[in-house]
Amino acid sequence: MTPRKKPKVYITRKLPDAVETRMRELFDAELNIDDTPRSADELLRAVTTAEVLVPTVTDRIDSALIESAGPQLKLIASFSNGVDHIDVDAAAKKGITVTNTPNVLTEDTADMTMVLIFAVLRRLIEGSRVLTEKPGAWSGWSPTWMLGHRISGKRIGIVGMGRIGTAVARRAKAFGLSIHYHNRKRVNPATEEELEATYWDSLDQMLARVDIVSVNCPATPATFHLLSARRLALMQPSSIIVNTARGDIIDEAALIQLLKDHKIAGAGLDVFSNEPVVNPKLLKLAQEGKAVLLPHMGSATIEGRIDMGEKVIINIRTFFDGHRPPNRVLPGRL
Repeated sequence: MTPRKKPKVYITRKLPDAVETRMRELFDAELNIDDTPRSADELLRAVTTAEVLVPTVTDRIDSALIESAGPQLKLIASFSNGVDHIDVDAAAKKGITVTNTPNVLTEDTADMTMVLIFAVLRRLIEGSRVLTEKPGAWSGWSPTWMLGHRISGKRIGIVGMGRIGTAVARRAKAFGLSIHYHNRKRVNPATEEELEATYWDSLDQMLARVDIVSVNCPATPATFHLLSARRLALMQPSSIIVNTARGDIIDEAALIQLLKDHKIAGAGLDVFSNEPVVNPKLLKLAQEGKAVLLPHMGSATIEGRIDMGEKVIINIRTFFDGHRPPNRVLPGRL
């Protein structure tokens, strides 16, 4: 019996060794050994030669690129939870299936959300810098030095109560925070009861009443600048905002101005509007202790990345076995 030809798979970024090894075993896989982001020309070559494209959130798979794809490209198996970097509608029109890797980054991202909340309220980065960047500046413990704010007893307002938002709520409740949330629809009554959560149909009203705003909704056209200048201005001067979702959900320019004017107390950001470029004004605010900035590392655990890779592999194998991939993304279902 003639062995079945391995599908040609093009991987845009370096993945964990265990994932790449398995892909080489199963597929005719072209790896990105040095992890250099693929250029537009390289992506164009990929969609005209490969049967499967495995992009990440750093790759823009727009309608023009998809339209240029050859007839051999059958599957875009994204190594990502979100698919806002892919024109899913254009892929569907071209007859190309799109898959993602959902449900594996929930706990890691929720953990990082809590880390940012603590880092902002307890001034962790500022404290660390005193020791690492200003040797000898610390003269010892003092009752009034480097004071932050207590976590317990505060209200957290979660924007987007999906899997990640719910995981954040469970952690926040364990630390004594009162749970408030805004979502397109209410979560089921059992979850609300478990979390003792208060639902706000009006995002505006919730923003004006909470101490911590946590952004956990997906990036879609409907959530672009959901936290607009007008809405950010509704927050209390003592409140903080944390974003581990996508940078474009917040009007970054408006947030910068509010932080400069002391209209809100702080921000913890793991995502930015123009990644990998970070607005110099944000960097200055971070140096002044008004913001904590991280380089999009909310889901960065080896366990999470391997789980993502395994989902990509399952989606590819299922597709080429003639079945519907378990993580197929359909137009209009983002």
